[in-house]
Amino acid sequence: QVQLVESWGGLVQAGGSLSLSCAASGRSFSLYAMGWFRQAPGKEREFIAAIRWSDGNTYYSDSVKGRFTISRDNTENTMSLQMNSLKPEDTAVYYCATRMSWTPWGTLRTSSGYNYWGQGTQVTVSS
Repeated sequence: QVQLVESWGGLVQAGGSLSLSCAASGRSFSLYAMGWFRQAPGKEREFIAAIRWSDGNTYYSDSVKGRFTISRDNTENTMSLQMNSLKPEDTAVYYCATRMSWTPWGTLRTSSGYNYWGQGTQVTVSS
């Protein structure tokens, strides 16, 4: 069992920046990848970014590429999402998720590609 805790959501003005973090904990686990998703009211959960734990290889959705940066700290089992040039349409609840074993890279774009999820943190971007 792995527990994920997101932190550092909040309210920011359009054009501003915000950084989210996600800490993974549990008994004797290893990670293959971690990812970020978001869900706005009335919309489906949307993939944002993923990072492979072994080599730090990253994968972004077109909607955030060039504005968001995903990173990880292997020693602390934490993942971060630096969000720059935020837009009102980035407003959503942001979730982190983990994948424990190998899967095709494309699977990490889907919710079903992950084993554990955090509780979510609200990000609100005002215009």
